[in-house]
Amino acid sequence: MIPRSLGGKKIAVLVESEFIPEEIEAYQKRFSQLKATVHLMSRLWNQPSVRFFSDEDTGNTPRTIEVNIDFQNVDVNEYAAVIMSANYTSVRLRYFEPQPGQPVSAEQVRTSPAVQFFAKAMANPKIVKGALCHGLWILTPMPELLKDRKVICHEVVLADILNAGGVYVPSSSGVVVDGDLVTGRSRHEVEPFIDAITEQIQQISTATNLFSTRRTNTSVSRVKVAS
Repeated sequence: MIPRSLGGKKIAVLVESEFIPEEIEAYQKRFSQLKATVHLMSRLWNQPSVRFFSDEDTGNTPRTIEVNIDFQNVDVNEYAAVIMSANYTSVRLRYFEPQPGQPVSAEQVRTSPAVQFFAKAMANPKIVKGALCHGLWILTPMPELLKDRKVICHEVVLADILNAGGVYVPSSSGVVVDGDLVTGRSRHEVEPFIDAITEQIQQISTATNLFSTRRTNTSVSRVKVAS
């Protein structure tokens, strides 16, 4: 059952240019209805804010969003979920700078700040990680993080995900949940994608609270026995 409220939890959404407006708006609207706070964040290149432009292949004028949170300046562990947005935002965020005077090496692909940020989120099972459409591209520089994880993605990036060790799972809903990792096929599945992330946040929160209660009760019982 999808919870009615996320109780003020924070949701991080990584964005860049070529974002899909309807997707970002869905996060802002739906999570706000669930009493959660959405933080749009990106790499700001030492600027107070950066304006990003949407993807438009219909001839319409691109839309913009102003982002003033640099993910390099936040503690990922304060977030209940970290979402890599769809389209080409992930490939743009994989950008890294070679060391001055040194040639590009294969190992340097792992040094992208956004890749490092998402890897930190992957290391914490209490954070729900979400990747929609092309979003799993953020993990391909660290294939060990995708190895044996059950996922779904857009067919355009499927070869890359398989080569990184991901396990593709067809889904009639277009969404696949593998524990703390939630993936969606495309922007058209953004609503069930949000619902799945919400449910996982609630499950993790409930399990954490239950563990804390049991631990507290056990400690109290030991104190009583000792006294």
